[in-house]
Amino acid sequence: MFSLLFFLFLSTFTRSISTTTAAVTTTLDVASSIQKTLDVLNLALLQRQQVKTRNETTSSLSFIIRPRSSIHRDQHHHDYESLTLARLARDSHRVTSLLAKLNFAISGTNKSNSVYKVEDLTTPVTSGFSQGIGEYFARVGLGTPVQTYHMVIDTGSDITWLQCQQCFNCYQQIEPIYDPSGSSSYNVLPCTSQQCESLHPRNCLSNQCLYQVLYGDGSSTTGNFVTETISFGNSGSVPSVAIGCGHDNKGLVAAAGLLGLGGGQLSFLSQIKATSFSYCLVDFDSSRASTLEFNSAPAGNYVTVPLIRNPRMTTFYYVGLTGILVGDRPLPIPPSIFAIDASGGGGAIVDSGTTFTHLPSQAYNALRDAFTQQAINLKPTVSSSELDTCFVFSSLTNTEVPVVAFTFAGGKTLLLKAGNFLIPVDSHGKFCLAFQPTMDSLTIIGNIQQQGTRVTYEMSKLVVSFLPDSY
Repeated sequence: MFSLLFFLFLSTFTRSISTTTAAVTTTLDVASSIQKTLDVLNLALLQRQQVKTRNETTSSLSFIIRPRSSIHRDQHHHDYESLTLARLARDSHRVTSLLAKLNFAISGTNKSNSVYKVEDLTTPVTSGFSQGIGEYFARVGLGTPVQTYHMVIDTGSDITWLQCQQCFNCYQQIEPIYDPSGSSSYNVLPCTSQQCESLHPRNCLSNQCLYQVLYGDGSSTTGNFVTETISFGNSGSVPSVAIGCGHDNKGLVAAAGLLGLGGGQLSFLSQIKATSFSYCLVDFDSSRASTLEFNSAPAGNYVTVPLIRNPRMTTFYYVGLTGILVGDRPLPIPPSIFAIDASGGGGAIVDSGTTFTHLPSQAYNALRDAFTQQAINLKPTVSSSELDTCFVFSSLTNTEVPVVAFTFAGGKTLLLKAGNFLIPVDSHGKFCLAFQPTMDSLTIIGNIQQQGTRVTYEMSKLVVSFLPDSY
């Protein structure tokens, strides 16, 4: 009788764990992940898949997004491992750029302001990984009459810009370069304008406002600071948005420019007075599309966590991360490791442009050790470049792996799917833990951990919400 009661108790307890955030293991679909690494290199297949996507994604939007993988193919990458190495290199530069930006802000913050009103807007978002880069792209309408361009969405930047004619130095992009002479809504900002005075740094030439943005990966853009109408298909348009019209640009490749979604006062969001925005990032190797939405109320069973403002760095979106679970066990690290310190350093941000999640060394080492200790059924293998915790699954269709979850202030827990923390690095069954250590105190929750989840930033309520399975 006692054995039966104990068995019933254990069964109930196990079911309780599996339906909450404390699941001990989760299933990794090995075969599907490996197949995607092969499909993403098959341009003809991606184009056939895109035809299907076009038929399935027709909605109230006035245009249909086309995934970058079916538009532009980087011929330098002949296998999935080379794509992974390119992603790692760009991710490293991205983190360097964010840290440099934060350190600069701590030593001397920028202040800016502007005034615009928003309508409810939405635009589709696709993965740009087929180009060997980790950003995501939205197709945005610009000018009068409207021309559409693929632009990187970036929550870590404020300035929106795109390449413009006349181009003194421009990289290759998908669409023809924007020509402001063909738009009746294009206007150059004078040096005395409020928007120009908010730029840091800024320059003036013949009373025309000039901007310059430098990124840690060597990318840069320089040109006129102007106003233009931005359109989002049939869902609306916003006039007189201050953007950079870049005549001297390098580094992005394929994208026409960048849509600045940071929290600073010159960002697209701040200019149009958006109270919230959300996105769902598709898998890197996917040909599917999702949406970037403004002022759309979250719906469903969201995990809602505090949005924290750092007065020294208004661009970044900080969240109240308090810990990490591996299996059902919290890592032995103090919550203070994820907190913003008195100088404005540290803290944990959610970023659309960083690929991997970067943790302070103490937190990363604890995560790596706990994962490998619990992954006794997994076959370890040699590290892959900067990813030092790897396994080989070449003979498996699927496998059980220890679950990983983030814990936040207020007792909220975000459970990650296996594919959000164990990723293929080649097409032969080698998978690695998608986290990296950093010597800095800033934690960055990257886009691999966000894939398949609708992330909603409600600036007016100071919360960030996560809704998994939101393709």
